[in-house]
Amino acid sequence: MTIDLNAAFESGLQYFGKMTASISHEIKNVLAIINENAGLMEDLVLMANKGRPLEPERLTTLAGKIISQIQRADGIILNMNTFAHSVDEFQKRIDITETLTLVVSLSNRFASMRGVAVELAPIHNPIRINTNQFLLENIVWLCLDYAMDEAGHGKRVVLNAEKVDNAIAIRFAMPEGVTGDFSRIFPGKREEALVEILAGDLSTHRDRGEIVLTLPTEIKN
Repeated sequence: MTIDLNAAFESGLQYFGKMTASISHEIKNVLAIINENAGLMEDLVLMANKGRPLEPERLTTLAGKIISQIQRADGIILNMNTFAHSVDEFQKRIDITETLTLVVSLSNRFASMRGVAVELAPIHNPIRINTNQFLLENIVWLCLDYAMDEAGHGKRVVLNAEKVDNAIAIRFAMPEGVTGDFSRIFPGKREEALVEILAGDLSTHRDRGEIVLTLPTEIKN
């Protein structure tokens, strides 16, 4: 089977752009909240300069909100940095739990907008595979994006991973069932191209509300 490299390249660019735009949106939200609270602190200081007693507890509350947003921004930027470095090497050994945690974190804003709860089930035994990290993140996002559409508002999508012989299976389960009709073509050209490059397999199971992505623990050069 000939791999559709154009579809894979297009998918990668779209994914990188979509996540980068989402991250910048989150950072702007953080800055807006910090700016709002800084403005309130400034108002308290101006009123104090006019003779009104300063209220330490209000300043403490506002300072706490600013610190909380700084910590939030630190987490966002840490994820952005990790995501950006996922393109550093074409192939390397990665930890599946760390990769799935990153993709779920990057997807939280989109899940919230759709009213879908995304959960990562505990993976008790470490699973490491030799693969292309960015392409893996891309196909996991595409599966999650599709699962969120099919699950529907107010539902859950639960990710899990397990090792099966010389492969791993990443499952996207919709435990409350699906509200969609699986009418969208999936996997499409993008998903097929990515799975082919990763030497894996992708299947959908409407009867049990599940998408299964299977990948080898060692991808061949």
